[in-house]
Amino acid sequence: MSIKKQCKLLGVPRSSYYHKPKRKVSLEDELIMQAIDRIYLDEPTYGSRRMLDELKLLGYKLGRDRCRRLMRIMGIEPIYPKPRLSTPAKGHKKYPYLLRGLEIERSNQVWSTDITYIPLGDGHVYLTAVIDWSSRYVISWKLSNSLDTSFCIECLEEALEAEGKPGIFNTDQGCQYTSDAFTGVLKSHGIRISMDGKGRALDNVMIERLWRTVKYDDIFIRCYETMSELYQGLSAFFLKYNARKHQTLGMSPEQKYREGLSMEEAA
Repeated sequence: MSIKKQCKLLGVPRSSYYHKPKRKVSLEDELIMQAIDRIYLDEPTYGSRRMLDELKLLGYKLGRDRCRRLMRIMGIEPIYPKPRLSTPAKGHKKYPYLLRGLEIERSNQVWSTDITYIPLGDGHVYLTAVIDWSSRYVISWKLSNSLDTSFCIECLEEALEAEGKPGIFNTDQGCQYTSDAFTGVLKSHGIRISMDGKGRALDNVMIERLWRTVKYDDIFIRCYETMSELYQGLSAFFLKYNARKHQTLGMSPEQKYREGLSMEEAA
């Protein structure tokens, strides 16, 4: 398949396909950040102090300020007692968490999104995705070389165009999601906005599980070097993820999602 067709299918410009992230930190820092990412997947409650202890056990030599700075670049904070990603920008409205005690059983009842750090060669980029909560179906995903709001909005709009709209959309309290630009898209479609409660480790558990699967089943194994390799690899991975049988569901995420839609239409 030609690069032009691949980019069209992936929904990215050809310039992004060839893009290699510009170095924002030293190579040594990138290696430390990759170690932090692996530790954080297993221990998401670790703050900079405990993260530093783990890094030192692995042989890395750095201070707490440096550890804290690298975690900030990655966009991660301990799940408890602080929210996982960035805090809301000044003036941004925070919304209540609507999922507590809610039985989520239907397709398009609740969608969720998040951002995660992805190592790439001797640099890094960021991945965001929108998933259907009840089926674990990945509706859309996007990559960016920065923690900006635009790629989160693009991912949201792509999901809305592909699968209609959910009743509730859940996010963390990061500035990307509390921004007027992002919440404005949700409001314009009449979607109820839910945001993780501060310090609640399980409030966005479905997408947290997705990141763990993506990294252990693909990213850490394949060790992508370029953006083009990453686009192709993740495209193949998400197609496989949506199509393969999920042990808890007893079927694939896409099958569960489509079955849920059919039941809604029949009702």
